[in-house]
Amino acid sequence: MHRSEKSLPHKTKPIHTQAHPGREPQHTHSCSNVAAPNCLGSLSKAMPRNRAFGVLRSGFEVVPPTTIEETLRSNYAPAAGAQFASIIQRIFCMAVTPYRFSVGPWNLGRGADPFGPPVRPQVAFADVLKAAVKLGFEGIQLHDDDAVPDLEKLTHSQIIREAEAMRGTLSDLGLTAEFVAPRLWEHESGVDGGYTANDPAARKWAIERSKRAVDIAQALGTDLIVMWPAREGTNVRESKNPVEASGQILEAINAILGAHPKARIAIEPKPNEPVDHAFVPTIGHALALGARCADPSRVGVLIESAHAILAGLDPSDEMGFAVAAGKLWGVHLNDQNGLKFDQDKVFGAANLRGAFDQVRVLEAANYAATGCFIGFDVKAQRTQSADAATAHLATSKAVFLRLVEKVRSFPHTAAQQCIKARDYEALERLVLEHLLGG
Repeated sequence: MHRSEKSLPHKTKPIHTQAHPGREPQHTHSCSNVAAPNCLGSLSKAMPRNRAFGVLRSGFEVVPPTTIEETLRSNYAPAAGAQFASIIQRIFCMAVTPYRFSVGPWNLGRGADPFGPPVRPQVAFADVLKAAVKLGFEGIQLHDDDAVPDLEKLTHSQIIREAEAMRGTLSDLGLTAEFVAPRLWEHESGVDGGYTANDPAARKWAIERSKRAVDIAQALGTDLIVMWPAREGTNVRESKNPVEASGQILEAINAILGAHPKARIAIEPKPNEPVDHAFVPTIGHALALGARCADPSRVGVLIESAHAILAGLDPSDEMGFAVAAGKLWGVHLNDQNGLKFDQDKVFGAANLRGAFDQVRVLEAANYAATGCFIGFDVKAQRTQSADAATAHLATSKAVFLRLVEKVRSFPHTAAQQCIKARDYEALERLVLEHLLGG
């Protein structure tokens, strides 16, 4: 989340489509220390607006970086003068901002399911971090009690010391905390939900623990709190009033925002599980809550692929909806085979085309340039041996990067011709042949 940029005599504004409230936009790395000429602004205005990346981007056309470079050189080099190479180099670097990846400790699970006990030994937290580094992940997703175990038994000062020590551990390994999520759903006080519990004491506990999560996040060096309202719903609809529940969740959001002026919340919706019906099932619900809170600029969303599928929605459409609002602050990429339990399958394993469309939206939004992580929330299969229980993470990352290549090499001109002719059968075949490598 916090990436440095070399000091330049004259900096250009990095290309990005989503600013993140409460912090500076993430800057892309510069390729050189050559000052950007003042003609960059006028050049940008002259560039065709149906190209890709920033002023070069329109709709879902994502032009490969090599195409951008060739187009700029052939069309604008004569008019730009000797300094044009510097401009090309800078734009080219911004266009290929690398993605950063994150993982949570729960992604290295023991293989337990509702019908069977664990089949693998517990992975020590230190080994989780080593595995993350080995796999090329830069970010760690954390629950509050991942960062500070047994936090309910500690004083506030002890919690902060533990969190600061965790930050040092992560830093020593080249890792950073992506977010902190208060884990309310596993505690006995959250048995009937936290923010929407019928017991006022339970609601107070949930808010206080969430405020402690903000303190932990600040000590870890991140301002992002992920709110997964896991048990904020019902198994018996008549047990809670949905109007009151909406107000209770809003009260919790405002309390979290009030805990620190830079705290941000990414709401992660899910339609069901562990409850039968959740009060925040979709991105639309999450954004509506954010719009009603004390500071809407500090509330966004985190989209999990499987959660959208469980709601009968397309994850790429949910992402697009959030991007259009400037509110996509995180993703949990995985896959799901229909309306079942939350499977957390390898990204692309059940619906490769659906995965392609998610990457397509992220590429069109230039998501990498925002500095947000590509997070995975995937589980190793129960049959996997302990010594190979990270393969699901490696596969998900590899599939994502292959699909980035597929998106960037997509024949956009041919696709636009199909769309102009309203020949969607031809477009369908074009997509399928591209994914099949034809």
